Amino acid sequence: MTTLRVGVGSGNPVKRRAVELALGAAADDDLPSDPTGVAIESVPVDSGVSEQPTGHAETIAGAENRAAAVLDAGPRGGAGAPDDGATYDLGVGVEGGVAGFDGSDDRYLIMWAAVTDGDRVGRAAGPSLALPADVAARIDDGEELGPVMDDLLDTDGVATRGGAAGALTNGRVDRAEALAAGVSGALGPFVSGLY
Repeated sequence: MTTLRVGVGSGNPVKRRAVELALGAAADDDLPSDPTGVAIESVPVDSGVSEQPTGHAETIAGAENRAAAVLDAGPRGGAGAPDDGATYDLGVGVEGGVAGFDGSDDRYLIMWAAVTDGDRVGRAAGPSLALPADVAARIDDGEELGPVMDDLLDTDGVATRGGAAGALTNGRVDRAEALAAGVSGALGPFVSGLY
């Protein structure tokens, strides 16, 4: 009996939930090493990019850095985890950023995910949502999207709840589900024989 051990490169509960959703949608028989179960743990790591990634390249790098850092974190441990010296089978990184697209003058909230086993890396994007002009201007002036949204919504911690995606769509886009789409795509090389 083997358990697939997955580390999520963030302490954000929404990102962990996204990985739970993505792996919950996978059939057990298509996961690496045909596990009897899946254990998902949060592993707070540094993204290696700015607090507010701008552009696709920096956002992808943040996701890849987080995924790799999980595997580099070494043996499991911490509260509630057995300190059995085992490492993670998969590292998952999820990063949100702001970027433009060819053919549009707008700025967009973007989401990228990366999954690695140390040898291969899968990458995929989640949905992209146009930012209101006043929000984009504040980001261009150096502010971070989460605090900008907190300010506009007169709240605190929007990034650990519905996120900007939820606010920008009046709840029609669930942040965890949106991030899960990216994670599911990044799992492609690990669950499909087409790669």
